[in-house]
Amino acid sequence: MGVGDEFASRNFSLYAQWLGLISLILLVVLGVFTLVGNPIFSIIGWVFAFILVFVEVPLCTKFCPTSPKFDNFVAKFENSYLRGVMYLTMAVVMFLSTVINTTALVAPAVTLLLTFISYAIAGLKQQPHASSKILGGTGVDNVV
Repeated sequence: MGVGDEFASRNFSLYAQWLGLISLILLVVLGVFTLVGNPIFSIIGWVFAFILVFVEVPLCTKFCPTSPKFDNFVAKFENSYLRGVMYLTMAVVMFLSTVINTTALVAPAVTLLLTFISYAIAGLKQQPHASSKILGGTGVDNVV
């Protein structure tokens, strides 16, 4: 199955994974651009991006040296509901950045919120967790 087949599967955890990757990229890139105007939330965004790399890209947990404690932390987020709560928390924190200064960090906050919504729908529809084969995951072959 290719990427097109994965998107056609109507599995919201796959949609959420791709939205999470978009969030990750936005957190890093816009964190650089807003470092002077909002340094605290830029750094928090980078920390969130670091966590998202290991949560959303299964390939990273396979070949990057991590501690068993960190592996257990990442493994807790295999459930759509827990991933949704994590993304909602991250979205709220990034939306709080507008209290200090309205910057481009609103964009990753919106994508984090959309990711939460996708994981919530996946949980409500009781869809099994799937991750894209391109990123080292299982794909939708064995969950459809």
